[in-house]
Amino acid sequence: MRSFDRSNAAQERLHELIPGGAHTYARGSDQYPEFMTPILVRGNGCRVWDCDGNEYVEYGMGLRSVTLGHGYRPVVEAVSRTVADGVNFSRPTELELLAAEDFLTLVPGADMVKFAKNGSDATTAAVRLARAATGRDTVAICDQPFFSVDDWFIGTTGMNAGIPAADSTVRFPYNDLDSLAAVLDSHSVACVIMEAATALADPAPGYLAGVRALCDRYGTLLVFDEMITGFRWSAGGAQGLYRVIPDLSCWGKAMGNGFPISALAGRREFMELGGLRTERDRVFLLSTTHGPETGALAAFRAVVRAYAETDPVGRMEHAGRRLADGVNAIAADLGIGGHLEVLGRPSCLVFVTRDAEGRPSQPFRTLFLQELLERGVLGQSFVTSAAHTDADIDHTIEACRSAAEIYCRAVQQGSVDGLLHGRPVAPAIRAHAAPRYIDPVRQVS
Repeated sequence: MRSFDRSNAAQERLHELIPGGAHTYARGSDQYPEFMTPILVRGNGCRVWDCDGNEYVEYGMGLRSVTLGHGYRPVVEAVSRTVADGVNFSRPTELELLAAEDFLTLVPGADMVKFAKNGSDATTAAVRLARAATGRDTVAICDQPFFSVDDWFIGTTGMNAGIPAADSTVRFPYNDLDSLAAVLDSHSVACVIMEAATALADPAPGYLAGVRALCDRYGTLLVFDEMITGFRWSAGGAQGLYRVIPDLSCWGKAMGNGFPISALAGRREFMELGGLRTERDRVFLLSTTHGPETGALAAFRAVVRAYAETDPVGRMEHAGRRLADGVNAIAADLGIGGHLEVLGRPSCLVFVTRDAEGRPSQPFRTLFLQELLERGVLGQSFVTSAAHTDADIDHTIEACRSAAEIYCRAVQQGSVDGLLHGRPVAPAIRAHAAPRYIDPVRQVS
């Protein structure tokens, strides 16, 4: 049994100093088994170590932001060389020009780009730009998990405290053109914002072209959220793979291999509304102190070189296919293939956990996470990186074999009773802290 004593003590202290005990809800302690909350101190490739000295093969890789591996030398060296000459200045740097040229070479459907630091900045800037360009307020969002921390999106979720009531965002389901047509027909929509594809859903034949045509018919801007698909589906994102060009697109995560950088890109006629070459009312588009800092731009340029000279997507997909095939074969052999299953695009895998009745289950998910942690595997998913070797996948498959045997016992007995230590995980975005509420009095005592 691994010790988590130092990690658990650090996690308690984090809750004293940081709301939620983490700077990202998806990294919260409520997303991991109770009393097994590794606090990490370093990483290399796809391996990470916590403050108790435990080593893990990591999946998820920085919420999908790391595709080349932790500490990838060409990126680290490029950043080190660059920041030695300064990080932030009061005028643009040549690096901003070079990075913009690199980006627009990868994304040929875009004419201009503006860099920022996080994905929400980019998506909210896209919404603001679309509203200014069309003179409309309503935003149509695809029924997908997450687009922004800002009011226009979070106000539609269950975690909407502190947000004024509004009726300016509407939803539509993925792969359903009729539903989108009905939304566009019944509302004056500034933009449609969506992921062109997800881990579990590819566009049906003709779907994205149909979305593009509907947006053109109704004078609505089409915005692709490429936060996850960019540099994971291809270097040019989903639009590069499916050959459907949006008016605007939003990027982040893997474009810096974990360094903080995001981007808004799009057609010149819209992007210029935030510039100096327009006679229309100007849009306050993106104006960030740290958006053009040199370290992240250098990281981005090194990532672009890595994608040009190597095949990160191919390596991620190779690792993912081996992992999915191996784990699914184990589940089938144990007779629990309908209860424990690895699904999704090979470079963006998730595992599905179902209870004895075949229903999605947080307690069963937590049991699987618990057993993986004990065997040196860390992750809320099986999202791979190019650093995952065959040996790492073999280690994970063997860990999954042992974890699946315990999972099978839970299915046979109909519950996780006696097998799960602590409370189950809970959805990251929810209205109340329960079922993972932490009593501050008990914690301090």
